[in-house]
Amino acid sequence: MTARRPNCRRLKSAELTDPQQLRNYQPAPNSHQGRVVIVTGAGDGIGQAVALALARQGATVGLLGRTLRKLERSYDQIVKTGGPKPALLPFNLETAGAAEYDSLHDALDREFGRVDGLAHIAGILGALSPIDHYDVPTWCKVLHVNLTAAFLLTRTLLPLLRRSGDASIVFTSSGVARRGRAYWGAYSVSKFGTEGLMQVLAHESEGTGIRANSLNPGPVRTAMRLQAFPAEDRNRLVEPAAVTAPYLFLLGPEGRGINGMTFDCQPPPPAAQA
Repeated sequence: MTARRPNCRRLKSAELTDPQQLRNYQPAPNSHQGRVVIVTGAGDGIGQAVALALARQGATVGLLGRTLRKLERSYDQIVKTGGPKPALLPFNLETAGAAEYDSLHDALDREFGRVDGLAHIAGILGALSPIDHYDVPTWCKVLHVNLTAAFLLTRTLLPLLRRSGDASIVFTSSGVARRGRAYWGAYSVSKFGTEGLMQVLAHESEGTGIRANSLNPGPVRTAMRLQAFPAEDRNRLVEPAAVTAPYLFLLGPEGRGINGMTFDCQPPPPAAQA
């Protein structure tokens, strides 16, 4: 069953702070027209779905990810459906150094002059292992990709975000960022850190025209979910496209004024929607 707008009316921002309403958010046509939004992990999964949804709403999307081939598939889909020409941003969050971050800033500055949105969606699971057996290099890698790289990218793009006047940063969280769970190790810790980074940034950004929030999309049919739960019935999981509405709201003009908040926006499983 397709979610419908309650009472066939546009929802106000105050109403949309309710997770259920946020899941059902339906933007007006071209709601993101003219906005420049960078999406990490844009080659597949939730990142790709969010990038495609933003482009359908008129946004110019910066497709940032490690694998050029995957980014090109996202690029082709956007162009094929008539969206604004996106920017291909091949970028390895695990290995990038200061020079790569500076080059990324400069390229976006030359091409767009500003950034209106940044969606942190890329991430890695690492290993599911008890702490006393957790591989140290894997721990460091997960913390770097999921947390430190998000800090570095945000810090790099803040000057461009300040030029927007209405900029939004959205961090992707997880249920294991609310309460630590055995064996989730570095992934859980990195998501706790992500929540902290969001809160610090939101507090620092009050009154600046930049807002920062986080959302937990819940169980989604992605490669990471399969890695974590290989025996799970994937037919009970929603596709990535089903969780894009909260990202659209927070990254768009209707999310203005919402800052420093965390949302749990997991939709019901497909069987419950029938």
